[in-house]
Amino acid sequence: MAAKPASASVDSLDLDPAFALHRGGKIEVRSTVSVRDADDLSLAYTPGVARVCTAIADTPALAQDYTWVSNVVAVVTDGTAVLGLGDIGPSAAMPVMEGKALLFKEFANVDAVPLCLDCTDVDAIVETVVRLAPSFGGVNLEDISAPRCFEVEDRLRELLDIPVFHDDQHGTAIVTLAALQNAARLTGRPLGDLRAVVAGAGASGVAVTRILLEAGIGDIAVSDSKGMIYQGREDLNPVKEALARDTNRAGRTGSTEEALAGADVFVGLSGSTLSEQAIASMAPDAIVFALSNPTPEVHPEVAARHAKVVATGRSDFPNQINNVLAFPGVFRGALDVRATAITENMKVAAAGALADVVGDELSATYIIPSPFDERVAPAVSAAVAAQAKTDGVARR
Repeated sequence: MAAKPASASVDSLDLDPAFALHRGGKIEVRSTVSVRDADDLSLAYTPGVARVCTAIADTPALAQDYTWVSNVVAVVTDGTAVLGLGDIGPSAAMPVMEGKALLFKEFANVDAVPLCLDCTDVDAIVETVVRLAPSFGGVNLEDISAPRCFEVEDRLRELLDIPVFHDDQHGTAIVTLAALQNAARLTGRPLGDLRAVVAGAGASGVAVTRILLEAGIGDIAVSDSKGMIYQGREDLNPVKEALARDTNRAGRTGSTEEALAGADVFVGLSGSTLSEQAIASMAPDAIVFALSNPTPEVHPEVAARHAKVVATGRSDFPNQINNVLAFPGVFRGALDVRATAITENMKVAAAGALADVVGDELSATYIIPSPFDERVAPAVSAAVAAQAKTDGVARR
């Protein structure tokens, strides 16, 4: 069958409000100065610009003061793990990256440029980002499939002296930790007394596990599609081998549902399905974070029959674990002090600040603030900036 003309297809798509909103893209570049006459032109461009260029050539650090670099982030993807859509390629990933740039600007006044790379090789991604890095004050990695995403981030952090942050990992981890801190407070238990099970050993599952370990979780075990991850299990890649060494002290070897018996916390990041019986088998005052989108591992109304606190990744249920609560403020704080990196302590500080926004309003249906709470980004950015100074990665 012959393909329909592109114009007819586009016209019909515009009947959908999502397509209508996206027509022409969601972001643009705007100038911050006016060019009204020859004098303005001579300052904004030649010959005035040459004086600024010469000064930066002599003192490269001046680029932070006299260009947009100090307030701009590259949003980088290869399109291999986009939302719940999977490997859809760089062109199809652009609407998501534009959206990310939009959120940076709307929530923290950070300028961001979406960069969808037509390559999936780790060496090629790293080389490309390193070559582009002088144009940016930070790099936000997005929707790069595991386990390559771990190597890409690790190598870029070694090679660059600007913040590198894989939001799928660390944004999710920060918000999850903040929500869990408040859920633990609500149920009267310290993190150190909790036993958690994390379903999913991809980018977000690994990062959530790591930040919970950093924050002092009592015990934590992780599962993948083949069951619990434990030392001695064959078929583990290096990332999962490291998890096996640092988690699952009891050596659980069964399924996720078997491991949930008596557990205090479930964090779902796998897209799998849990039975109501598995939730019912958890400890009293259980905490269930069923975060897979668009379909949680267990329906929140079912989980609420047995759990004290339930959270999802969806906006149509209470307690949404949404990365937008983290990444704008994290980069705002890092850029404000011209940080050379985003440390683990900075992530934990961000989570603590986010949790504190809830304050005395804490309840089973309010353990994490709304993305539209205007207190969020300032609180997170202040905590990140302060911790950067404490950690010695701030340059101002």
